[in-house]
Amino acid sequence: MAASLQHIDENTPMGANLIADGASFRVWAPNALRVYVIFDFTAATVTEPTDQGLLLTKNAQGHWMGFFPGLKKGQLYMFYVAGTAGQGLKRDPVARALTPEEDSLDWKCILESAAFPWHDQSFVTPAFSDMVIYQLHVGSYYTPNFPACGTFLDVVAKVPYLAALGVTVVQLLPIHEFNTSCSEGYNGCDFYSPEQLYTVADVALPGYLPVLNALLSNKQLTHYTLTDIHGGPAQLRALIDICHCYGIAVLFDLVYHHAGPDFDANDLSFLDMQGVLPNFAQSLYLTTTGYIGQVFDFSKPEVCDFLIRNAASFLEEYHVDGFRYDEISNLNAYGEQPYAWQFCQNLTSTLKLLKPGALQHAEYWAGEYWIAKSQVVVPSPQGAGFDTVLSDSLRNAVRDLVAAASQPNDNPLNMLELGQGLWENGFPQEWQLVQGPENHDITYYNTGGAIRITHLSDPSNARSWYATSRSRVAMGICLTGPGIPMMFMGQEFLEDKLWSDGFTMSQYLLYWEGLSLQKQMSDFLRFTTDLIHLRWQYAALRGQGFAFTHNNNAGRILAFHRWIPDVGQDVMVVVSLCNTDTCNYRIGFPAGGTWIEAFNSDVYEDWVNPNVCGNGGQVSTDKEPYDGFNYSATLSIPANGVLVFAV
Repeated sequence: MAASLQHIDENTPMGANLIADGASFRVWAPNALRVYVIFDFTAATVTEPTDQGLLLTKNAQGHWMGFFPGLKKGQLYMFYVAGTAGQGLKRDPVARALTPEEDSLDWKCILESAAFPWHDQSFVTPAFSDMVIYQLHVGSYYTPNFPACGTFLDVVAKVPYLAALGVTVVQLLPIHEFNTSCSEGYNGCDFYSPEQLYTVADVALPGYLPVLNALLSNKQLTHYTLTDIHGGPAQLRALIDICHCYGIAVLFDLVYHHAGPDFDANDLSFLDMQGVLPNFAQSLYLTTTGYIGQVFDFSKPEVCDFLIRNAASFLEEYHVDGFRYDEISNLNAYGEQPYAWQFCQNLTSTLKLLKPGALQHAEYWAGEYWIAKSQVVVPSPQGAGFDTVLSDSLRNAVRDLVAAASQPNDNPLNMLELGQGLWENGFPQEWQLVQGPENHDITYYNTGGAIRITHLSDPSNARSWYATSRSRVAMGICLTGPGIPMMFMGQEFLEDKLWSDGFTMSQYLLYWEGLSLQKQMSDFLRFTTDLIHLRWQYAALRGQGFAFTHNNNAGRILAFHRWIPDVGQDVMVVVSLCNTDTCNYRIGFPAGGTWIEAFNSDVYEDWVNPNVCGNGGQVSTDKEPYDGFNYSATLSIPANGVLVFAV
């Protein structure tokens, strides 16, 4: 077998790609002296080939290319690179899959195909205003084979649960390959290959196939075969496919500000063999600037192209519905300017052309980079072109309030901070803000000050009335306020433990068993489910109309108005963090007549609460001006409660 330039031209894609009756190979290594493709790994030590038929041809752009006939899916391969600083094996930076050896130095690249028996042809990514995001970590979300970590196919088993909950988007923490034994996912080393730890081995696949096919049968869809779900890429596709079949979109979490910091001799850090660790001045892809790992060199078009094509490949080959981009503010703070900012613009504009409805969500923290946060969601070329950013103002306000309310007193609370934080200044569309009181950072066991909402609500007892009722308030604000709501795994059923990517640490795993053992947990899950479904019943909760209308710090009460511009369908939300019921309390309403009490969180305390404080299912307004409205009504507001009224 020898390399040729048959089927090779300037449009040949990067990496290894099955075409015609073989495979093309293309790798960027401009300073390398020689680049070979290795297929035989029987020798104890692989040395520079004597067979010159394995040598690729270099073009003027520094790309080494060649075509090898007769190759099939599953073929193992590596590049062998000779450079001025040495020579040795290198993994293809664009490898779609890697072999599952424990030591990354033993990993081999696998020639993959993007072919998959998709069932999602009719699925449409939900509009941004219709998104409810559920963030999870594949390795620790559901671990039926503990102490082994969870897998893509284990998450599949929970898809009906997520669909019943009502979430419309699952956001996976990073799934690209890392070379540590466990990880949150933010130390990626091979960006195109799904993490091997999340892959079910062939020997265990027969046990998973009936579960997957039962889910397909529920939707009257054709079954998978074992061949269809062989390997990590296929299993990740199966997760996305079944999510789509059950009406759930999928977001990937992409880490483009750095690679590593866990590097090895065979990765991309010194791909063209011009240097050795730790002197990253000779790295092809990376700079000497360190942030967690090493910052990508955005001044090189080839590096930017590598990352943009990575995101594009997930849209095209995995059918994902968008991305959460990690630390875009630090990408710009540490990346050389103006190249890092231009990279963001090129990234977002390219992907919008490929899939306009895909969400491009930026983690962007004010103060880390000089561009205003609101500029991130302005289209290119004036802005970065992302669709949404995280709303830290609402998250911080909710957490601050709940923590203050947990103090053993009835002092005034800063409800004004919450009201003003519901919609950050500078964002014209309500859906441009992704908000929620929990996420992977502030609930991670190894983060200083990490605490879950239920412990924040009552530090002494995470299952007390104080804990459950205040947690309902936090979730209620998230699901009725403006912005795209996001919850972190377990939040929906009152999980009180921090989480860990060290999936053998059972003390940090989700307490799924508690749903059948603790009534507080099952009641809270019912509350969350019903509140999510309320969003679909009343479109104003997903609409553009919002006004913060009532504030009472001393009484610990606020209210806000939601509506659909030019349509109406008004909704009023009333929130209390008072420790006792509040009766005969006046709130302004935007219209007269009878308003339905569409939701009362107090019902869910020991469901069905026989002592519920409420308004009998409806209220009638008086023509008494209040809160800037022409009408108002006196209400009974439950302690630590959320009420939703609709016309």
